[in-house]
Amino acid sequence: MATIKANTGRQNVAMLGIGAYRPSRVVTNDEICQTLDSTDEWIYERTGIRSRRWISGDESARSMAVAAAERAISNSGVPREKIGAVLLSTLSWKTKIPHGAPQIAYDLGINGVAAVDLASGCSGFGYGLGLAADMVRSGSTEYVLLICVETLSIVLDPTDRNTAFIFGDGAGAVVVGPSEENGISPTVWGSDGENGEAIGQSYDIIEYMDRAQEMQALDPADAPLDRMVVTMQGSKVFRWAAIALPKALSSTLEESGITADDIDVFIPHQANARINELMKKNLGLRDEIPMANDIEQTGNTSAASIPLAMEEMLATGKAQGGQTALLLGFGSGLSYAGQVVTLPPAPAETSL
Repeated sequence: MATIKANTGRQNVAMLGIGAYRPSRVVTNDEICQTLDSTDEWIYERTGIRSRRWISGDESARSMAVAAAERAISNSGVPREKIGAVLLSTLSWKTKIPHGAPQIAYDLGINGVAAVDLASGCSGFGYGLGLAADMVRSGSTEYVLLICVETLSIVLDPTDRNTAFIFGDGAGAVVVGPSEENGISPTVWGSDGENGEAIGQSYDIIEYMDRAQEMQALDPADAPLDRMVVTMQGSKVFRWAAIALPKALSSTLEESGITADDIDVFIPHQANARINELMKKNLGLRDEIPMANDIEQTGNTSAASIPLAMEEMLATGKAQGGQTALLLGFGSGLSYAGQVVTLPPAPAETSL
């Protein structure tokens, strides 16, 4: 295990346990193509996606977040009453008021702790992990529960060739706390608000409310209210990623105090398998280093992407607890966040 540099003079921290939840419904590319003008081959060749999970029945962002959190707490061995804060990273919680984290804390039986939502999209796990680690380092709390959950299936346009086949649903969680050896490097993060609308939504909230008011005076059968859906300018995002991500990866290694030769596992955000292969090659990582490929069966789950991919690798033996992993999340905002971490122990309770 490589020695990961900590913030000078501060408490060493690490991920102590991981948990995840994957919806029961599997949606294949062939099913997507029943409403989208595309093919399984076209989707797979461009993204590496074969299928994704979407919520069904009584599954929701709230139920998935609680299930993932319960597994993370159990797998960490940390008594839940010692958890002093809950961070919930999500773009698809159904309400802005109230925010979700306090509700999750209540469901987990730790009502009253500090609880806040984060909205940083596909870099949400990295942002949340950086904040959680700094909270423990500073002494604000001893243990932090970070939960990342998305239900992007409910905000998709099934006919949009830019988005319909990309996104999935799921939840991942980790417990962050003090550790004898440091297991989370300083976070390298950044954003580009100038080009932020490259990933957005079809209406802002005020526009949508105004549109709904207009529709009240009309026959809904003649003028139905459009759904608010996610939008993406794929080429613009790709150009930004091509410039920003190599710098972010290099800076992450530099800040961690280790080199590419020290990396045992590469776990990038599961946005596109082809982009991830290119990043691994350009970083100079060894060919034999395992790289997360959860996207093939799970799709892009935004904030939940990295913890879901991490849990899958640990649960299947593709990676082992204690190994040194390079993480990088990137996407809406536009934003990115990277860390070098020591992987938590393989989960006894898994989502697989």
